[in-house]
Amino acid sequence: MNYDRILVTAVEGSGDLRGWISAPAIALLLLAGGVPAADVKVNGAAELRAAVAAAKPATRILLAGGNYGAGFYFSNMRGEEKQPIVIAAADPQQPPVFRDGNVAMHFSNPAYVELHNLVFTKLAHNGINIDDVGGTTNGSARGVVLRALRISDVGSEGNHDGIKLSGIWDFRVTGCTIERWGTRGGSAIDMVGCHRGVIEGNTIRHNPEPQNCSGVQGKGGTSDIVIRRNRFEHAGGRAVNIGGSTGLKFFRPALVEGGEHAEARNLRVEGNTFIGSVPVAFVGVDGAVVRFNTIERPNRWALRILQETKAPGFVACRNGEFSDNTIVFDSTRWSEGGVNIGAGTAPETFKFARNWWYCTDNPDRSRPRLPTTEVDGKYGRPIEAAKEMAGAEAMKQ
Repeated sequence: MNYDRILVTAVEGSGDLRGWISAPAIALLLLAGGVPAADVKVNGAAELRAAVAAAKPATRILLAGGNYGAGFYFSNMRGEEKQPIVIAAADPQQPPVFRDGNVAMHFSNPAYVELHNLVFTKLAHNGINIDDVGGTTNGSARGVVLRALRISDVGSEGNHDGIKLSGIWDFRVTGCTIERWGTRGGSAIDMVGCHRGVIEGNTIRHNPEPQNCSGVQGKGGTSDIVIRRNRFEHAGGRAVNIGGSTGLKFFRPALVEGGEHAEARNLRVEGNTFIGSVPVAFVGVDGAVVRFNTIERPNRWALRILQETKAPGFVACRNGEFSDNTIVFDSTRWSEGGVNIGAGTAPETFKFARNWWYCTDNPDRSRPRLPTTEVDGKYGRPIEAAKEMAGAEAMKQ
């Protein structure tokens, strides 16, 4: 028998997946329980589908460079906490490219699955969809890591996302670059009912800057998310949308009659750089902290406090903190003292402390108009002084 290439057939979901798989994958197909999984090198869409169908905890599927197309759907792909299933570029300098379809990859109910060094581009709807099959937040879909992905030119004038996450727990998105996504409601990273996640070290940019989309959004009951050390360049009307507006049936966990509801809870936005956009909007959130960020020339406001979901049981947007940020702005692009407050909110519950505000073209106009008194704020002092102070504080640590 010629073992160089073998025809395999695997049934996944409702589709019959048939294709050729390369020799290194044969060992994986023949291994039984208790034997460590092997690295699997594949070249092309059919080999990828076959390798995923056979994958088990600790499998690494290494993709050769080239065009893999789009439309991959993987259901119940289950690694383990210390033995994830990894799909990665065999050579990050020659990454595989997924393009020219509606969605490049869709994972339903995955556990401990990682994607590394892949490229997604020219997609009509979303780059990557990852969901819990519409579950009610039982934590089954969890442990997803998206690392060093490049996602660009996704969607057009619709609600189209670079990365769409629904009901995912304990996840991480790190070192990715996301550029140009849907301009009417779309997000670079959109979370609905997601919990205990980290979004770190990514570059998120849109040029030109559309007003009806966002960079990172967490809504629909999302909680315990850290968004840190990212770079947002003209990332839509709201670079980070803490909360939002979600259809009630999509909340995870499901809404319980008589409870106090919020679009999001306990989000931290820290150590990021924002260029343009409105950097942060608190929208129907109950508890969020925005701190240690650098904000350069925002459009109209440094932050917004809004309430979009007004159904019974939803608390007024409340308990936000905005502290230790550096805000450099132009008076010609500044409105309402830098803070926009919508109806139905609780701005009196927000805290402001130790922010450094500097108006470049008129330092005397540096003081913002805040809904509560700021503690130890700095106004109108050149940004060089802020850097010197930060350096002095670092030396004390």
